[in-house]
Amino acid sequence: MTHEIVMAGFGGQGVLLVGQLVAYAGMLEDKHVSWMPSYGPEMRGGTANCAVIISDELIGAPMIAEPSAVVAMNLPSMDKFEHTIKSGGVLILNSSLISTESKRKDLQVYKIPATEIASEIGNPKVANMVILGAVIEATGVITLEAAIKAFQKKFASKPKMFAINEKAIRAGMDCVKAASK
Repeated sequence: MTHEIVMAGFGGQGVLLVGQLVAYAGMLEDKHVSWMPSYGPEMRGGTANCAVIISDELIGAPMIAEPSAVVAMNLPSMDKFEHTIKSGGVLILNSSLISTESKRKDLQVYKIPATEIASEIGNPKVANMVILGAVIEATGVITLEAAIKAFQKKFASKPKMFAINEKAIRAGMDCVKAASK
């Protein structure tokens, strides 16, 4: 199976990190992966997105024309990528910053109040990890175990970060589970 995911938001929201972790976790699961970042010159506060492909088969090119899922951390990202999603695909929105409804009726839409959840957990900076949990639960692209292992390897020098980030990932998964009922 092949998953093609676009993750987008403002620079500084951590969407590129989420993409890296998904790709790294895919590698840990012996899958073929591609991660291609794109960001504006202004970095923090400007636009940022990445294309992530996780597949059981070889990947021919890192470009994604019609993603199976899109993560939009802000309204400009939703406006830019919503129309590109395959019919039957997944749209994950940070509903803390996006109050607009999806124009598409052929998608599974998950409104995740990532910023609020992260603040309740104790650190607004883990909103991207809440979104990572939502991606895991909504798409099945990687396992929770692989995501946690990827995070721990990437941040091996900062073990104090592990607990709160794992809590955020699990909270994002729970949010999707609750929405699916």
